[in-house]
Amino acid sequence: MIKHVVLFKLKEFNSPSEKLNKMKQIQMGLVNLKAIIPEILSIEVGLNKNPKEKFDISLITTHNTMEDLSTYANHPQHLSVSKIIREVLEDRSCVDFEF
Repeated sequence: MIKHVVLFKLKEFNSPSEKLNKMKQIQMGLVNLKAIIPEILSIEVGLNKNPKEKFDISLITTHNTMEDLSTYANHPQHLSVSKIIREVLEDRSCVDFEF
């Protein structure tokens, strides 16, 4: 099994509420992929509550294989959500590990 862990840092926004709204939009877009992409075994999307930390959003998904992870990553619905993220993305960090 593969665990896919991603951290996203978003660019600055005009207001905290604007940033929170965008974070919630991203969260819902990612969570909704579970019902669309069968290669996702589980998905968690967290919004950071600790202002002292660098990253704003965490994504954790599980997949049976690296091939399933690749299928998820290249799925048109995932690419659509990724486009929304890229528009406001400052930094990203990722690790994929077997467990």
